[in-house]
Amino acid sequence: MTQAELDTYRQKLLTLGRRLQGDVSGLMDEALRKTGGEASGNLSNTPLHLADLGTDAFEQEVNLSLLENEDQQLEEVSAALDRIGQGTYGRCQECGQDIPRPRLDAVPFTRYCVGCAEKLQEKGPRLENPGSL
Repeated sequence: MTQAELDTYRQKLLTLGRRLQGDVSGLMDEALRKTGGEASGNLSNTPLHLADLGTDAFEQEVNLSLLENEDQQLEEVSAALDRIGQGTYGRCQECGQDIPRPRLDAVPFTRYCVGCAEKLQEKGPRLENPGSL
């Protein structure tokens, strides 16, 4: 891979990392906000209806799940930037072959070529970070 290509992927990863960081901050605010009572505009801390509490809990659970996913992707972006620095970016960590450019364009933080990603996904839990497929 040429230096210009590496610089392009580095910029993509940095841009993606900044976007994910913003998403994480927003999700963190949403996930950690208080529910019911004064936080929802009521004058007391007693919820008006149990369904409201259920909806708030569900939304909080969804936000926490999204936060976990975004955080994992941030870790993958950071690992990909480390691989650029080490000179191993763009090579499959399983078979050592070059990862095709279209795959890197679609998932710039991927660790595996399509074939190895499919094999590893079939094997199951061995994979450390499934988001890197």
